[in-house]
Amino acid sequence: MFTGIIQAIGQIARIEPRGGDVRLHIDAGSLDLSDVAPGDSIAVSGVCLTALEPSAHGFLADVSNETLGLTTLGDAVVGDAVNLEKALRLADRLGGHLVTGHVDGLAEVTAIEADARSRRIGFRVPATLARYLARKGSVCIDGVSLTVNAVCEDEFEVNLIPHTLEATTLAQRQVGDAVNLEVDLMARYAERLFAGEATP
Repeated sequence: MFTGIIQAIGQIARIEPRGGDVRLHIDAGSLDLSDVAPGDSIAVSGVCLTALEPSAHGFLADVSNETLGLTTLGDAVVGDAVNLEKALRLADRLGGHLVTGHVDGLAEVTAIEADARSRRIGFRVPATLARYLARKGSVCIDGVSLTVNAVCEDEFEVNLIPHTLEATTLAQRQVGDAVNLEVDLMARYAERLFAGEATP
């Protein structure tokens, strides 16, 4: 479990084909890995991955074909910047919202507009996911916890303050880019409850 508060920007240092899928070598940048053990979870641009061989500089992570097909990691290249967050501990502050690192789908950047020192970014989402988005609700984009400013059918907008632009990779996004999208966990459970279905 994560909070969507990015702790560092890392980089994909190497992509190693392995038996039909891949192993990523992640340069962790300024992320402190001293308390990360093999098998711990780290969110990489919103994708929960299992850290292998953590060191002072980075870690490895195996990525399945399922994940490659459903997230932006399938199109990643060496040198790509990635948002990094270590798994939430019970004593940590919950500064964002509860994020699982299980990407629901891809969203497309449709608009970018300056707004004073902030930046407004519009996204288009698959129709099957649009129903989980609500004005002033939470959404996770490339691992970043954000507040939804506006929703219209299958499109929504967020506002990025200067700190978010500096501390995440979202400042690099351009119109037409794909991003990893995770909808609010609470919205999913609310849908199940209203539908009268038992949660697993």
